Amino acid sequence: MTRIEGTVPSVEQPVIVQRGLWFEELQTGVLYRHAPGRTISEADNTLFSTLTMNPQSLHLDAAASAATEFGERLVNSLLTMSVLVGLSVGHLTQGTIVANLGFSDVTFPAPVRAGDTVYGETEVLDKRLSKSRPGQGIVTFRHTARNQHGDVVAVVTRATLMRSAPAAAS
Repeated sequence: MTRIEGTVPSVEQPVIVQRGLWFEELQTGVLYRHAPGRTISEADNTLFSTLTMNPQSLHLDAAASAATEFGERLVNSLLTMSVLVGLSVGHLTQGTIVANLGFSDVTFPAPVRAGDTVYGETEVLDKRLSKSRPGQGIVTFRHTARNQHGDVVAVVTRATLMRSAPAAAS
């Protein structure tokens, strides 16, 4: 046990570890709102686009983007999707996911611009125990991103393999 000067160690002190929800804790018919949101900067967009080898001028070239119907650069939609899924991790899957199985039905109904804040919410669409992997289950999430004005900017369906709660220690 590590002792910090001026403190008395407690053998009985409970410890709470941040984690996502176990398969059994996830509920259909519930809306999970994630906090905090994430404000996306111009630097975030430029870095993400260049790291992922996406030279799309709509994300990188201010002069060319000014001539589009949007009048400015837009945030890379895959960055928007990544932030949306990331917003859910601490709340739902931190340490309780085995793997992402797939993404489907991805839509971007409105653009995200540098300086926009993305907020995420998730619904559990379906869940079932795995037939081939005891102690695990398949969960289908629908993640929705809204900007600071409440406009939906992304919707993503994600299938995951989740851990079941560990058996109680006996």
